[in-house]
Order: sequence, then structure tokens, then C-alpha cells
Amino acid sequence: MGNPKWILAPWAVLLLLQLACASHHARLSLETEAASPSVPASIVSPLLRTGYHFQPPMNWINDPNGPLYYKGWYHLFYQYNPKGAVWGNIIWAHSVSRDLINWIALEPAISPSIPTDQYGVWSGSTTILHDGTPAILYTGIDRPSVNYQIQNIALPKNASDPLLREWYKPGYNPIAVPMAGINATQFRDPTTAWFAGRHWRMLVGGLRPGTLRGEAILYRSRDFKHWVRAKHPLHSALTGMWECPDFFPVGKAGVENGLDTSEYGAAAGVEKHVLKNSLDLTRYDYYTIGTYDNVKERYVPDNPTGDVYQRLQYDYGNFYASKTFFDPVKQRRILLGWANESDSVAHDKAKGWAGIQAIPRKIWLDPSGKQLVQWPVEELEKLRGKPVNVGDKVVKPGQHFEVTGLQSYQSDVEVSFEVSSLDKAEPFDPAYSNNAQKLCGIKGADVKGGVGPFGLWVLSSADLAEKTAVFFRVFKDGYGKPIVLMCSDPTMSSLTPDLYKPTFAGFVDTDISSGKISLRSLIDRSVVESFGAGGKTCILSRVYPSMALGKDAHLHVFNNGETDIKVSKLTAWEMKRPLMNGA
Repeated sequence: MGNPKWILAPWAVLLLLQLACASHHARLSLETEAASPSVPASIVSPLLRTGYHFQPPMNWINDPNGPLYYKGWYHLFYQYNPKGAVWGNIIWAHSVSRDLINWIALEPAISPSIPTDQYGVWSGSTTILHDGTPAILYTGIDRPSVNYQIQNIALPKNASDPLLREWYKPGYNPIAVPMAGINATQFRDPTTAWFAGRHWRMLVGGLRPGTLRGEAILYRSRDFKHWVRAKHPLHSALTGMWECPDFFPVGKAGVENGLDTSEYGAAAGVEKHVLKNSLDLTRYDYYTIGTYDNVKERYVPDNPTGDVYQRLQYDYGNFYASKTFFDPVKQRRILLGWANESDSVAHDKAKGWAGIQAIPRKIWLDPSGKQLVQWPVEELEKLRGKPVNVGDKVVKPGQHFEVTGLQSYQSDVEVSFEVSSLDKAEPFDPAYSNNAQKLCGIKGADVKGGVGPFGLWVLSSADLAEKTAVFFRVFKDGYGKPIVLMCSDPTMSSLTPDLYKPTFAGFVDTDISSGKISLRSLIDRSVVESFGAGGKTCILSRVYPSMALGKDAHLHVFNNGETDIKVSKLTAWEMKRPLMNGA
């Protein structure tokens, strides 16, 4: 017999890759470890580093880029600074997963390497071509003194590799450059392309020169190499620059199955399209639902004022630069978004890391057809430990109770509330119809009301000097119709100075006439990600408690209204740590 050949199983190859990446990050951590003596010890505590949200071991991350499913693996690329915990030196980092929860870091996918991206590789998307090959469309920076933005393409060196570990940039780059009528410094973030009527199409976010009109600039191509700008944008509005646009079809109202981006028309089950943009002026992700005509190349929102007034958001908190993709295995559309830190730059440098990705969410059209619904992907439930249950417990006005039996600093909490009566609901001031956040800032968790505020105090200290409130408050309009406000109030989340602690809020389009409403909160050390009324309203907050850390964090249900609230059912689970990029 000859010498036997050692054949490494796929998991062993990945483990070796993981160890190599971990070693690389360890070296970086030594370079960034030194903390300023003015930074509080609690800020650099490992107990504030998230336990089950996506992040690399060290350094800065921002936008999720080009997520896709390919040959048995979920892929997430993301903007990453390999040299520190602040923005700069951006490359496309790359991680893979079998389940969207356990992640393994691979080598970076793309870095500045050609004339058309030598000063930056910024955000973009992936598209699956007709032959099944994935293609990355991304923004490159080709000039040092100004952010002159152009669009490029990268392709896998070996399309048979399910891990897509190596990419090359073909010689026909760039594929789109800023021509007349385009602001070259506001021209970025190409979308996943879609195919209809013998042409590929993609959108690039833009800002019309000399105006505040954000645009979804449309391009067409027959071969995915040569792209021609359309005469008019797919859609535009007076909102400011449109970053990170996303455009995709959704099925019939209430149907949870997702659709591939290239599916079009009633025969394919397409009911509507969604156009999303990230507004640089506000740092929120907004979307409209509407009708797309691929002959006239126009998108028309169902709500004609939805771009400017009564704007829908994916998330009413710290959630930005999001990207969706179609998962062909489970026939669903998945949403990913970036949550930045809300501490200081000095804090981030001392920690050595900044930024996380929100838990992946399944997204679909609500039965009303007027909004989207979001819910954490079902795979997350694999991390749940033994449940703690509370049921049929009435919380009297001004009272609260603690949920015990678990370490709640890294947990998943689902609770169903019943309101005994809506008679004492406060009158609603229509001046706040388009400003839920301002209303929550005035009517915070400690401001007593008629029906509410009621909800959860999470990451609270034993003496309640620190606590983050996630709650509902019910109002009535001039016709007696209930209006539900959902808030995340971190104003008392930490005693640490120099923190940004804004209240976040959104209205919940739900029928509470029965008195019933639900809340789910994913609590993960320095992030609280909440879903109201089954995912109709979502709010993510970043918090940095100084006392409510680890085992010293507590969980309470509270009622600061004048009306009895019943917890019909509460279930809380400790969450296990997944495999997370070698950290």
C-alpha cells in the first residue's frame, strides 16, 4: 500500500480557518487593548459584549453586504475595519453559517486592489446569475481626496466552492460611473439585480445634484457586464440621500413565503413590491409598499405620501443599512441590519470593538397589505434553555414584579398582556401623528398614564437605579379609536456618563379592542431587540448598564398606568452562546 492521504472533513477545514482568523484577531486585540484611564471599567467589561448577536472578535463593523444562500451555506459579507474599532480601512469581511445563528469567519472576500476601488470597497449586494453563479455588485472609491463613487463587480474564482472563499474582479470594471445628472459623491450601494423582459436591472442609491431629492437610479443590462442608465429613476422623493436601497417582491397579504427578487407578475405570486432606503439624514431605514411596472420602469407607492409623511420603518430604533435576501431552502425572505454603538468613540477604542448585526428576521406582507411583519428566524430558538413561565398574574396600577429563575442578561422573553379596560386611555394629540419618538420622549416609562405604560424592565439593577423599559401605552383619538404606542426607553439604562440614550418609538397598527397585545424582547447584554404585536412594530436599542451586568441583571414586569394589566402568559429562556466567528 502507498502512503494514505489525509482527507479533512469540511468541519475540520472550517475549524482550521477559524483558528487562523482567531489568531489574527488576537494580534489585533493586543494592538488596541490599551484603554484610556477615563473609560469606566464597566464599558470594557466582557459582560457587555453580546452573547448571541453577530459580531467579529474585534474591531469596527457596519453595513451587512450581499447576504445569500449558496450550496448549503448562508453567507454574510459586511463592512469591516481590520485595523481598529472606528470607521476606516473598509473591506468586505466574510462569514458563513449553516443556520444563520452559528457563524464561522473566513478570509475577507474583497479588499481594495484595482484602480476602480483602490481607495475603498463600500457596500453592495449579491445576485444569483442564470447559471447559478453569484455575482457581487459593490461601490468602489477611485480617488483619494474625494469620495468619488463608482460601481464594480466581483465574481467567484471557483463557483464550485460552496464557501466562496476567493473572488476576482474582471477587467471590464467599472460597470457604472457617475454621468451627467448624478452626484458623484452620493452614488452608491447597488442592489441585488432582478431579471424581467430580457434585461437585468439594478438600482443605485443617489441624490439629485443641487437638491434634497433622493433617488433609486435604475440601470439595465442584457449580459450583466454592460450597464445603461435608464432615462429616469425608478422612484425618487424629497428626503435626502438614499443609501443602501433594496427592492424586492412580496406575495399575497398574510402569506409568509418569500419570493425571489427576479419573480414578477401575478402568475409568480407577486402581490406588491417593497422599496426601501436608508436615509443618511435621519439614520433610519424607511420603506414603502407599491406597484412596479417593468415596462414603464416605474414604481408607485400605495400611499402617495409614504415617502415623506406616515413613513414606515423596518425598525424604529438603532437599525440601519439593512439588506434582504431570498432563502430558497425555507422559501422566505430574510432581513439583516446593522446596529451601531451608542457609547463614545473613546469607549469603542477602549473596548476594541464596535457594531453588531441584528438577529436575522423573516419578513413578509401583513394581512392588511399596508405594512411588513418581522420575526426572528426560527433557528434562534435552538439557543433557548429551560423555560421560566408566569401566567394569569394581574399587575395593579403602580406595581411591578420580578421574573426569577433565570439569568436574564442573555435571554429571550415572550409575554402576552391583557388590558382590563380601555376607558382610561389618554386623549391622543394629533400633533404627534408622525412623531412617535417625540411622544415617547414626553410620555416615558415613568410618566404615569391611563392605560399604560406597561411592559418590561430589562437589564435592571437590584435597586432599579438602572433599567431599560420596553412598553406600550394606549391613547384614544377624537373618535374613540385606540392608538397604541410602543416605546423603548433607555434613559435610565446606565449610570455611566457620556452615553447616547435616546427613546425610540413607533405606533402599532393592531386591534387592541379585545385588550390583548404581545411583546417579545431579545435581551443580549448591551442590546435589547423588541417585537410588538407579533412583529408589527420593532425597536432595537443599545444600552450599557454599569451595575446590571451578568448575574446582577434583573427582569421585571411593570404597570405605571391606572388600569389593571394581566400577564396572561410570560415565558423566558436563558440563551446559550452560539459559535460566533471565533470569539
